[in-house]
Amino acid sequence: MIMRPGQQLLLPANPVFIGVSLVLALLFNMAENIGLWGRAPWVPDLLAVLLVFWSVHQPQRVAIGTAFVFGLFMDVHQVSLLGLHALAYSVMSFLAIAMHRRLLWFTVPSQAMQVLPLFVVAHLVQFVLRMLGGGTFPGWSILLAPVIEAVLWPLVSIVLLAPQRMAPDPDKTRPL
Repeated sequence: MIMRPGQQLLLPANPVFIGVSLVLALLFNMAENIGLWGRAPWVPDLLAVLLVFWSVHQPQRVAIGTAFVFGLFMDVHQVSLLGLHALAYSVMSFLAIAMHRRLLWFTVPSQAMQVLPLFVVAHLVQFVLRMLGGGTFPGWSILLAPVIEAVLWPLVSIVLLAPQRMAPDPDKTRPL
């Protein structure tokens, strides 16, 4: 693969690190739903951000099936329509995998603007399914969640790519 000029060559991602990060994001979402805000419509979905991130950076390891399973976990936790989050996460993961090669050519702040439509689509799928299932309109604050998720993208990128940026065996004789 041809790399963008100035882009650093990354180490392979540790599958255990990927799994732990996704489980921690799931637990954070669960704690967020129970905690102070409850299920406020403006609260960002950190699990969705991490699923998109790993679908872009590791599409062989985190794909549509992984997104579907984590979506089912969120559906069970929120006692929502079974398959609501699963479908939204699967669509979002599919779109992230479809654009992952193009997305990696952009800088991280530009990537945030590129993934914003993915988060909008995921929230739109959830909104439409909730309305079809007889839910109530959550209010216009629902438009804030995808924006906050896109704003979190650079921070998530820095934190999750940090282990891959470390030199494998630093010493004085190697340029890495």
